Amino acid sequence: MRWHVISIPMLLIYSSASGQGLPSTLVTVPHVATSAVGEVRIVPDRATIFIGVESRAVTAASASTANARQMRAVMDALRALGITPAQMSTSEYSVYPEQVFEPDKGDRTPRIVGYVVRNTLRVEVRKIDQIGALLDAALSKGANAINSLQFTSSQADSARREALASAVSRAEADAKAIARAGGSCLGEVIELTTQDGYRPLYLEKSMARGAAQDATPVAPGELTVTVQVSGRWKLLLSRPSCPAGP
Repeated sequence: MRWHVISIPMLLIYSSASGQGLPSTLVTVPHVATSAVGEVRIVPDRATIFIGVESRAVTAASASTANARQMRAVMDALRALGITPAQMSTSEYSVYPEQVFEPDKGDRTPRIVGYVVRNTLRVEVRKIDQIGALLDAALSKGANAINSLQFTSSQADSARREALASAVSRAEADAKAIARAGGSCLGEVIELTTQDGYRPLYLEKSMARGAAQDATPVAPGELTVTVQVSGRWKLLLSRPSCPAGP
């Protein structure tokens, strides 16, 4: 795990004479405000796969029966590789008519030529090195769509806290530098706010049944956890009131 912090200093020094209509804490307390961004990169150790089975038949019942048979085979194959029932859930199921409209053949309105059944299975993967084998097993047993592959991390919360601590530290360091440059020093913190973002990594795939002869290679890359911290610190305008130290 590695992190780096991008600092965005903003000099905002307020006093009792600086404007009207501001909150009382801004009007009465001279202060300095800064912002900093903390970013932590982590290697994913979890993934979510959306595996689809699409079936067509003349009747809705026939399409549904064929789809159920294929999806059961897919789920059995995944269970054989260690995926538990708790790691699998249906995320989408739909049945709709397949229509054509051919005026040159005498059609006055669209006509139904069959039915389509789509069933999408959400699979939570807890071992990244299993992904290739799981994809191949699903495709070989009747899956004909891999709708998306999303990488996540079980360490996202701890990475976020690490980024928060780093961003706060850098924001405070910038505030101290601004205060010293203005001939003052920094007092106690007045307010800290944060905005954060966790960006899972998505891979969109469309894979045909039986297309993979070798094990499907999967490269998870890295995930980025980013936080932005904004802080306001009291500004001590009198040098004698400044604490000892640089």
